[in-house]
Amino acid sequence: MSSFFLSVVPRPALLAALCLVISVSAPARGQTDLMRFAGEPGVMGGNLVISERSEPRTLNPVTVVDQVSIGIIDRMMADLIHINRQTQKTEPALARSWTASKDGKVFTVKLRRGLKFSDGAPFDADDVTFSFKVYLDQQVHSPHRDLLLFGDQPLKVRKLDKYTVRFTFPQPYAPAERVFDGLAILPRHLLEKAYREGRINQVWGLNADPKKFAGLGPFRLKQIVPGQRVVLERNPNYWKVDDKGRRLPYLDEITFLIVPNQDAQVMRFRAGDSSVINSLSAEDFAALEPEQKEGRYKLYDAGPGLEYNFLMFNLNDDTEGRLPEVARKQKWFRDVRFRRAISAAIDRAAMVRLAYHNRGVALASHVSPGNKLWFNASLHAPARSVEESRALLRKAGFSWNKEGALMDGSGRPVEFTIVVSSSNAQQKEMATLIQDDLKQIGIDVHVVSLEFRALLERLLKTHDYEAVILRLAPGDADPGPDLNVWLSSGANHLWHMGEKKPATSWEAEIDRILQKQMVTIDYRKRKKLYDRMQQIESQELPVIYLVSPNILVGARKNLGNFRPAIIEQYTFWNAEEIFWRTPAGKH
Repeated sequence: MSSFFLSVVPRPALLAALCLVISVSAPARGQTDLMRFAGEPGVMGGNLVISERSEPRTLNPVTVVDQVSIGIIDRMMADLIHINRQTQKTEPALARSWTASKDGKVFTVKLRRGLKFSDGAPFDADDVTFSFKVYLDQQVHSPHRDLLLFGDQPLKVRKLDKYTVRFTFPQPYAPAERVFDGLAILPRHLLEKAYREGRINQVWGLNADPKKFAGLGPFRLKQIVPGQRVVLERNPNYWKVDDKGRRLPYLDEITFLIVPNQDAQVMRFRAGDSSVINSLSAEDFAALEPEQKEGRYKLYDAGPGLEYNFLMFNLNDDTEGRLPEVARKQKWFRDVRFRRAISAAIDRAAMVRLAYHNRGVALASHVSPGNKLWFNASLHAPARSVEESRALLRKAGFSWNKEGALMDGSGRPVEFTIVVSSSNAQQKEMATLIQDDLKQIGIDVHVVSLEFRALLERLLKTHDYEAVILRLAPGDADPGPDLNVWLSSGANHLWHMGEKKPATSWEAEIDRILQKQMVTIDYRKRKKLYDRMQQIESQELPVIYLVSPNILVGARKNLGNFRPAIIEQYTFWNAEEIFWRTPAGKH
C-alpha cells in the first residue's frame, strides 16, 4: 500500500522461477537451527540511541499502523520470510526453507527447529497458524488482513507437522514471498487467552509489562517511559550467529529517544545525545556536512528512495453543479495536451537543485531509479521546454492575449490554485517554482498552504481543490503495494476516486496490465508488463511527476555494519548486525 506519507504498513518478492526452492542444510536432530550472518564480525556490547519524531502508538503487531511503532516492534519480532532492505530481495528468516508450486499458489514452509521466544518458550508451527488466524479474523480488524486477501478470498494456512506449514493462495500471486515480510509471528502462549476473550487489540499498549511481552526478534522490551523513550535489550535467545559462532545482536541495548521537533533532533545528534538520525532534510544535511571533518559523525546519502512527489489536477467526476468553478477548469485539466504542456513547462532540474540541494532525482514515472528491480530505464524525466509547452497549448485550442496571458477557447484567462501541506517546506518550494515556471507561459498560479488534515479532507472527501502537490511512499519496491493507487477500483486511485469502472481506455489498459502482472510468476515477463504500465502513465499523465528525494541519514562514525537503505526503516533495519567498533559502545 502507498500512503500520503502517513504510514506504510503493507510490505508484501520476487518469485523468480516456476518452482522456487529456498533451502539450507537441515540441523541435526535436537540442535537449534541457527542462521549464520556472513557480515563483518563485531564487538559485543554498547547502546544505540535513535531519535524518533514521535512516540509509538502501540507495541501490538496486530493493530500497528504508524511507522514509529513498526520500527520498534520489528526489532522485537520476526517474520517467516524477510525482505533485505539493501538488496530489496527476500531471504530466509524463521522459515529455514520453502517450496512453491508450479502455479505459484501453494507455499510449503519449513520452520527453524529449536528456536525460543525471548521469554524462553519454544517456537513451532502452532505459533505460525495462530498468528495468521489472528491477522485474518474479521472481528480483530487487523490492518494486515487486506494483505492476506486475494480476489476477496483469504489465504489458507495449514499445519502439516510441528515444523511445517502450508500456505495456499486462492490464485497465483507473483510477489507471494513478500507477503510474509513484516508479519510478526506472535507468541501463542502469551496471546491466545486474550484472543479468545476478544481482547487481542487491547494488549501490549504503552503500559505493557516487559515481563509479559515476548517475541522472536533480536531485542526484547526493557522499559517504556511515555513521552521520553523506549528501551530494548538484547534477546539472548535470538537465532542468528556470526562467523565466530556468537549469538547476535552485538548491542546490549537500543534506546528510542522521543524528540518531536526536527531542529531539536539535529541538535541532539550534533551534541552526541543520539547515535543515529533516521531522516534528514537536504537543508539539514547541508548544514551538518562541514562538521563531518571533525570525525564525530558521518552523513550518508543512500540515493533516491521510493517516495515520489507529484502535481495532480482534480479529475473527479462529482464536481458538476456542486463546485462550478472547479468543474469549469476541469475542461482544461481533462485534456491530456494541457497536462503535457504543464509538464513540459516545469523545470524539475531547478526543483532538485533548489528544494533538495541536488540530493534528489527528477522523475518520469512513479518508479524512481532507487527501485532497482522495477525502474523503467527507457523513460527519461522531461527536460523543460517552453516551446514544446506552447505548441501543445496551441493544439489544444488555447491562445495568448496582448499582455501574454493564456486564454482558453471561450476567452477566459487560464489560472488555477495549487494546495500544499503547510508542514512540508520542500513541497511549498516546489509549488513556488511551478508558479514561476507557468507564469512564463501566461498562466497565473496561486499557492495555498493547508494543514495536512485539511488538505486530506479536500483531497479524499470534498474534492474541493483544483491542483495539489503530494508525495506517496510505497511500502515495498515490488508493484504490489501500489495497486491501491493504480487500479481504477483502488482506494487511493486519486484522480477518479470511487469510480465503478475505468473512466478512460488507458486506465482500463493499466487495470489489465496490473491484474496480469500480479499473477505472472516469471520476473522478466512481469517487468515487461510493468515497464509498459509506466510508459502509459508517463504519456497520459494522470499525475505529473516531479522529484524523488534522496534518503539522507546520519550516524556516529564508529558504527560497524551500518548500511542505510531506501526502504523503511532506513538506518536500523539490520540492528542485530550493528556494533560499536570501540568496546561496549564507548563512543
